[in-house]
Amino acid sequence: MLLPIAFAFVAFISTLLGGLTALRNSDKLHRILGYTAGVMLGVIAFDLFPEMFELVSTQQLDATVPMVAFVTGFLLIHIIEKLVVIHHATDKEYQAHAHPHVGQASALALIAHTFLDGVGIGLAFQAGESVGIAVAVAVIAHDFSDGLNTVTLMLTHKNNLRRSIVMLILAAIAPILGALSTTFFTLDTSALVIYMGFISGFLLYIATSDILPQAHSKHPSKLTMALTVLGVAFMFVLTRFIQE
Repeated sequence: MLLPIAFAFVAFISTLLGGLTALRNSDKLHRILGYTAGVMLGVIAFDLFPEMFELVSTQQLDATVPMVAFVTGFLLIHIIEKLVVIHHATDKEYQAHAHPHVGQASALALIAHTFLDGVGIGLAFQAGESVGIAVAVAVIAHDFSDGLNTVTLMLTHKNNLRRSIVMLILAAIAPILGALSTTFFTLDTSALVIYMGFISGFLLYIATSDILPQAHSKHPSKLTMALTVLGVAFMFVLTRFIQE
């Protein structure tokens, strides 16, 4: 059990470094937002979806179930934002309508995601050391982006520095807790597939309906668009490298 915990601790460091990067570059937040949106789209398209459909295929599950979870995740954050925040912002007005509750809800979703990253490390080592190491490397690589995203979402929605740091610490600790939890249970494949669908929908809404409009609301630029493409490309290359 010591090996998965050790890798989970490295994921803890990776998440912290991502968050600190966002904190140290808050004056360039619009550029970080553009890159973050690209990374999140890449995680969905090249990491979560392929793994989800591979499990559906190998376990002969009904693909409709995770897709219902995907739509549910997308609509849930949309409904929460509209009911809690109650605003109808145009691009030019978006920054003035940022609300802490949305940032906190988004950060909590990412914390849940990093917790399950830790669960993934623990369960992978149950399947074998080589499998565990491969999964751990993947988690460590993209947990940097999770830390970056957590802080970015908090700051963008006008949360103060203290709250942002608290959320970052929780996101960093979550993989360790997730890895530890696997000593007590094994995750059913069908439940994992539903989770992947749900979190994909949640992240898609955050990336396209929240982060990208804010990235371009006051700082429309070709560089920001290029960074979004770079974020997608980075995740594409990273996931291809991990699969080798």
